[in-house]
Amino acid sequence: NEAEKQNMKVVGHIPIAFKEKEAKDFFVPHFDLIAHAEELSKQTDDFSYEKAQEFARLAKENGTWLIPNLSNMVAIEKQAKSLKNIESLQRFKYVHPLMQNKWLTSNSYYGASDDLIAYYKELIDFHILIVKAFKEANVHMVAGTDAGISGIVLGFSLHDELKLLVEAGLTNEEALASATRLGAEWLEVDDKIGTIETGKFADLILLSENPLENISNTSKISGVFVNGKWIDRSKIDIMLTDVENWNNANKEKYIWKELLKSIKNNIN
Repeated sequence: NEAEKQNMKVVGHIPIAFKEKEAKDFFVPHFDLIAHAEELSKQTDDFSYEKAQEFARLAKENGTWLIPNLSNMVAIEKQAKSLKNIESLQRFKYVHPLMQNKWLTSNSYYGASDDLIAYYKELIDFHILIVKAFKEANVHMVAGTDAGISGIVLGFSLHDELKLLVEAGLTNEEALASATRLGAEWLEVDDKIGTIETGKFADLILLSENPLENISNTSKISGVFVNGKWIDRSKIDIMLTDVENWNNANKEKYIWKELLKSIKNNIN
């Protein structure tokens, strides 16, 4: 109610306390956007399509959108099995060395039991059903990745998410809209961004191949136009190489456990 009074939209998590209650109880008025499909899966032990359809129906009735965020649970399952799945990420070299160190030496998912890993797989499968059910119910979904958690690399992860959304049942066009037009509409800034139109900000990418034919083509970037400047592929490659070189040169300066120890000592 307070958000409505302040003319503010609400996006958020669903407290685990609702698990013992009916699903309709957490679809409260003005709950505009669910932060992850995981917010729904943690409210139930029933991972059936019928349960996904119930969530979708309630979301539709309440006007609640969803960020599926399929990529985070996929990443969690992989690193729970082995840290090699972190080290082998092609884009790991672009992650700040402090985060590289944290992901490898203080990873909260690695070492999970076989039962927990099996549960992660159940969640992955159920989240796919949620996407299918929400699409069937015509509930709007916007792309997001929880970028910053271990295994999810800023920028690159969005391309992974689009591919997962298509594998879950969205068309290529629907997946692209979830990362562009629909996000702008939810934020109510679609008069400025979200689509390529006269009068809107010229923040866009130019691809060498058509993503409507293959969603993986979103990664085939020829250039980016941002803040009034054109950055071509060669410049992008130079920028990425600079990031990689800086990270390699500064790895010894950024040790996660030493940082925590320093913070603790300063507090004491």
